[in-house]
Amino acid sequence: MENSKGMRIAATVVRYLLGLIFLVFGLNGFLNFIPMGEMSPGAMAMMGGLAGSGYFFPMLKILEILSGVLLLTGMYVPLAIAILGPITLNIFMFHAVLEPGGLPVAIVVFGGNILLAVANKESFKGVFSKK
Repeated sequence: MENSKGMRIAATVVRYLLGLIFLVFGLNGFLNFIPMGEMSPGAMAMMGGLAGSGYFFPMLKILEILSGVLLLTGMYVPLAIAILGPITLNIFMFHAVLEPGGLPVAIVVFGGNILLAVANKESFKGVFSKK
């Protein structure tokens, strides 16, 4: 029982932290209030390709803002976790492969999303059942 209480507290803290991170960085995609640093040539090539599509970054930032708001309000948390799954995996892979300087933060973000998924595992039971 005590472990369950500790997990609920940790999940709540992580939910607010990730909600704030994704709300701020999602808004930054439109308002540009946090400057981007220098990037490696590989990272620049990837970002340039995604930006060149015209739709990718606006869609990504809208999903980040939506998920951040859902996490901060506590509404539809499993939906926010599911939306952020591929986003946080790509953040982790981007930093693991192309920009290792951001890897510690990427690990925290990806790990936080995994922790939230585990804390909300009842919501995902159907996804992992054989039918």
